[in-house]
Amino acid sequence: MDALTAWVLIVGLGATSLLTRGSFILFLGRLEVPKAAQRALRFVPAAVFTAVVVPELAFVGGALRLGLDNPKLLAALVAAPVAWRTRSTTATILVGMAALLLAERYLVSG
Repeated sequence: MDALTAWVLIVGLGATSLLTRGSFILFLGRLEVPKAAQRALRFVPAAVFTAVVVPELAFVGGALRLGLDNPKLLAALVAAPVAWRTRSTTATILVGMAALLLAERYLVSG
């Protein structure tokens, strides 16, 4: 791909993103969102996060593995209480990474 094509793609994708997102603000920015919809929309980030993370934790090689022989699931089970108790992203990541390292070392090769 030459430089001109790359720049045309970058500008085109940027303009498309701006137009699609900006149109909602421009045309719907003055509308009042009903209270029920506002309450429902509060749960969207948690639902999206769950939809992305759970399959990554529960499936190994395309097969459902919910046992303690699944290193990612085991690490998540160790990191979750740290996240709940400390509310620290850094502590949660560090504990989760350490748990994953140990789980992979001792479950896979053990």
